[in-house]
Amino acid sequence: METILNYFETIPPLHRGAIIVGGLTFFWLIEGAMPLFNFKYKKWKHAIPNIFFTITTILVNLPMAFLLLMSSDWAIANDFGILNWLPEMSLTLYAILGVFLMDFFGAYLPHLIEHKVPPLWMVHLVHHSDHKVDATTANRHHPIESIIRYTFTLIGVIAIGAPIGIVMLYQSLSIVATQFSHSNIRLPKKIDKLISYVLVSPDMHKVHHHYKMPYTDSNYGNIFSVWDRLFGTYMELDTDKIVYGVDVFPNEEENSNIKDLLKQPFQKYQKPTSFEEIPEN
Repeated sequence: METILNYFETIPPLHRGAIIVGGLTFFWLIEGAMPLFNFKYKKWKHAIPNIFFTITTILVNLPMAFLLLMSSDWAIANDFGILNWLPEMSLTLYAILGVFLMDFFGAYLPHLIEHKVPPLWMVHLVHHSDHKVDATTANRHHPIESIIRYTFTLIGVIAIGAPIGIVMLYQSLSIVATQFSHSNIRLPKKIDKLISYVLVSPDMHKVHHHYKMPYTDSNYGNIFSVWDRLFGTYMELDTDKIVYGVDVFPNEEENSNIKDLLKQPFQKYQKPTSFEEIPEN
């Protein structure tokens, strides 16, 4: 574990980029071999806006990386944060607990708040307005949301007292986890269910992307599913009944256009669309 944490303490930006591209490529190929939905779409065309927003997320995060380091160094130097207040433990347990807590502060909590606070929900809608959820949807976030999520991550680093090695390890695992859970892959139901007891599985997260409440407001987790089970936000829905998108922005053409998506947080809701008016996947 010491070797792993030492590596992530100084992980080069190129290696972080390789994790994003490598994970995306891997799940892209798996989707083609065992798809959950047989989308009738040009996959590369669908990927263009999603990859654009992945790039903007990287561009937002990279210049502010020093803030993570400064926050982590301050917490360690001042013996501040949950990890520093706990009794001494093995390095492995320390790292697992650190990643576990970072998943709450950096993913579950901001995701939950984005759904509950109207202005933040309008920003987050860019992610939900994808009508063909696949691996490329994972990092489809408006640049404003990237800043919001980064802010929560900073708060998490300080509250947890996480060393930078754990922070970078968490972010790397988070990228792969979200690509996995958004992937358009069909796993055997029993295996998916088994995974969902600990980690966020593809079928579990797909429920969150159903176009209609109350399912949209459920299954907020990113890496660990325990947060949804613990706080009562876990829900199940048969994948055959899932329809992607969001009822207040039903226009798939606009939801596939980068210019329209950049403006989406500042637009007014449209009249909610009934279930029957939205085509099946």
